[in-house]
Amino acid sequence: MSPNHRAEPGEPAAGPASADVPKVPDELDILVDRLADEQAAVEADSGDDAFATLPGNRPVPPAVAAETETLQGFLDLHRATVIWKATGLSDEQAATRLVGSGTTVTGLVRHLANAERYWFREFMGGVPQEQVDYTRYEQSGPHAEWAVAPDASLDAALADYAAATELSRTQLHGRDLDEEISDGEHLRSVRWVLTHMVGETARHAGHLDVLAELLDGRTGE
Repeated sequence: MSPNHRAEPGEPAAGPASADVPKVPDELDILVDRLADEQAAVEADSGDDAFATLPGNRPVPPAVAAETETLQGFLDLHRATVIWKATGLSDEQAATRLVGSGTTVTGLVRHLANAERYWFREFMGGVPQEQVDYTRYEQSGPHAEWAVAPDASLDAALADYAAATELSRTQLHGRDLDEEISDGEHLRSVRWVLTHMVGETARHAGHLDVLAELLDGRTGE
């Protein structure tokens, strides 16, 4: 409508300027405001405190840091989220198959422990496979890691995962992200391995979000 538009007969006259009309917030406005408030709360809680944590005693990744510290910060957050999501479930719950793939909470934790061992100890550290102490499964075959016995201990799986991540940090200590590593078949940089594990752990932490909510209703990021 042009500034000189004149209302035709039967056409309602222009109302007051939009600035004079109270804006009714829509759902998107409310969502954006809520997310902004949540982010501000996290930043306020973390501040300059290197030991600030999120719910579940999880570390807050550094907002401004070098690349290595940033990647490690996010990996440690996702590692802690895995433990937070699984802790408190019974062995029976953690071994329950809720999806067609047969994925279970204990199976996911075991899988992540072995992923830590492979990429940081065997591949990056050059530790012989027979010395890596991979988690042994109750069955054999391509899907053995998901075939969890009903009485398999979730606490044992979580303790094993925590121990594996500690060894991973040891292997990563002092490494340059540009360092290239080869196992004779694959060539990867330390940066690639670290970034891969951020994605791998975050992906399975998301799976645990769904499984934990289905098992006992727990939610939360």
